[in-house]
Amino acid sequence: MNNPIADRVKDARQSDIRRYSAICAAVNGVNLSQGVCDQPAPPVVKDAAKRAIDLEHATYTNLRGIVELREAVAAKMRDFNGIECDPETEVAVTVGSAGAFACAVLSTLNPGDECVVFSPYYSYHVNLLKLFGIAVRFVDLAAPDWSYSRADLEAAFTDKTRMVLVNTPNNPTGKVYSEGELLHVAELANRHNAWIVTDEIYEYITYGAPHVSVGRFPEARARTITISGASKTYAVTGWRIGYAVGPAEIIDRMAVVNDLLYICAPAPLQHGISAGMRLPVDYYEGMSKDYLLKRDMLVETLEAVGFTAFIPAGSYYLLASFEPGRWEDATAATESILERVGVATVPGSAFYRNPDDGRHQLRFCYAKQTADLEDACRRLRKLAAQGAVTAE
Repeated sequence: MNNPIADRVKDARQSDIRRYSAICAAVNGVNLSQGVCDQPAPPVVKDAAKRAIDLEHATYTNLRGIVELREAVAAKMRDFNGIECDPETEVAVTVGSAGAFACAVLSTLNPGDECVVFSPYYSYHVNLLKLFGIAVRFVDLAAPDWSYSRADLEAAFTDKTRMVLVNTPNNPTGKVYSEGELLHVAELANRHNAWIVTDEIYEYITYGAPHVSVGRFPEARARTITISGASKTYAVTGWRIGYAVGPAEIIDRMAVVNDLLYICAPAPLQHGISAGMRLPVDYYEGMSKDYLLKRDMLVETLEAVGFTAFIPAGSYYLLASFEPGRWEDATAATESILERVGVATVPGSAFYRNPDDGRHQLRFCYAKQTADLEDACRRLRKLAAQGAVTAE
């Protein structure tokens, strides 16, 4: 049969992250590839969702989300991000932060418009932009501190630029953008009349470097769409509750797009996240401290078996490099480690505009329960005993 297929999906395929996760599950390994965040959700979040189910909160919500959650988002944005927003007009609840990004792109960009993206990048961002016919202009981040050239960023903007995308803390590098960097982004966005879309899903997971929201700056507020969600903060990646905050005019359009695509995010789960967003500050501080211990455990293990870990300032991912010749490339390294010791990683090449830049890097995720991460580290340490510095 020769059934028609849309051009936009002819090259679409499952991400390397999900592919290696599936293989890992099949061999009963430890998955350090996908950011599934397989840790227990806070009891208050689960209890509130169960209660909402029992109370028959099973129908469609307002296209912007339940008012309780929007009010909780507005309070959090004021207290944590330094952004004042009206829960009635400047907040929209979405189907995950990925849904928020899809709605932002569809509401602000036309096919042929350009978006500036930093590389390494989160592949879902770039793949979605390409799916919608948006041209991507990349700016390279340089290890080990993931800095970039201000001149390169300025050169990436053209008369077709309509958006600049920031992900802070960043997946996959763990980079936390500084106030100076974000002010520079704002300056360029103003100069070129471009939207700033900032994905801040890992905002509570930082290690000493403060999280800064570009939308808090007066010069950026009118053109910034801030995206975040519950997945990482409350360990509920499968619940798909995200949100967007921004100027009323664009949030209104995003809410309509969200309604057209998804109708609404799951109603009872919105109630669960509304309760979670009222947790005390020590919950968030404790989560960050827990991830710091796990980061250091993984870094120590990787250094012990010959990797160079690029230590993240935020998120729960890190990139680590290996010597050329140890494995042919990152894909060979990923497959070898999974086969040898049953630990899934992701080839670094999957995150770069030029795959060769990540040819000798792997991404590791440490959003695991402590016992599982300890198991992964024990397994990884076997690489040294197996002559892992030998080319394959």
